[in-house]
Amino acid sequence: MSAAAARVSHSAQAVRPFRKPPKIRKILKRDENGLPVPHVRNLIVRDTHPCRLMDHYHTALQDNLMYMTYNHESGTPSSPHQIRLTYDPNDPYTKNRYNPPVSGSQAAQKPAPPTTSQNIVHLEKIVIHSMMKEALTNRSNLLGLIAAFRAMSGETESGGGRPSSSGVQIVKGKKNVGGWMRPGIPIGAKVELKGPKMYDFLNTLVEFVLPRIREFPGIVMPSASSTMKSPSGVAGVNLDSYPKPYGMHIHFVTNAVGLGAQNRARALVSGFQIPFARK
Repeated sequence: MSAAAARVSHSAQAVRPFRKPPKIRKILKRDENGLPVPHVRNLIVRDTHPCRLMDHYHTALQDNLMYMTYNHESGTPSSPHQIRLTYDPNDPYTKNRYNPPVSGSQAAQKPAPPTTSQNIVHLEKIVIHSMMKEALTNRSNLLGLIAAFRAMSGETESGGGRPSSSGVQIVKGKKNVGGWMRPGIPIGAKVELKGPKMYDFLNTLVEFVLPRIREFPGIVMPSASSTMKSPSGVAGVNLDSYPKPYGMHIHFVTNAVGLGAQNRARALVSGFQIPFARK
């Protein structure tokens, strides 16, 4: 037997199609959710690319919003309008009665604070949530919705070493509604986006999702006579990779408060190329 044939036979014996798996030297610990915790600690994922919409806000949109929302008041500013309380605290007959906090439509009637370089309207977070009635009978129906939200937002619990990332959260009922909803029953899911993840989702929404919606005139605004609680909806994204298409509500949470907060928030969102329409 030649040396070349012996070398080939030895290499054929060394390369086997199936090998034994390596022995587990150290068993992975598990967290409170039962998931294995890797040995690598303090794994932090940095930004891999600059955020275009974030740069657009700080370089162009921020100055324009300050110019559009600035209201110059000469002289001594007038005293703010006092909201009438339910019970007069100066009346000896009602001074010990509980006054409910001011909320609802009265909160929007407070005058807006003066516009400065510190309180220019900006996006604080984007909240995406959806409800599934099928989850009332079987909570496993939420798996497709959770997977879709996780793939769409890219958020996981404490993902990338960010403790502020809460991932996709399960929404549970808070009170009895008509006998079909009970407290503590999972009924939907939501995810909160902040920072660069928020701007990346907004960039995908305005450049890929909205232009592909057929005959999309824009986000329908409430009528002029409606209150600030009137909703405005946008069609959900159909994901063919999942059992069914899921609709969703997208909320843009800003720091705008006081009178005219909705108009300032719409001016901010329209600066990110999101169209509005009124019927």
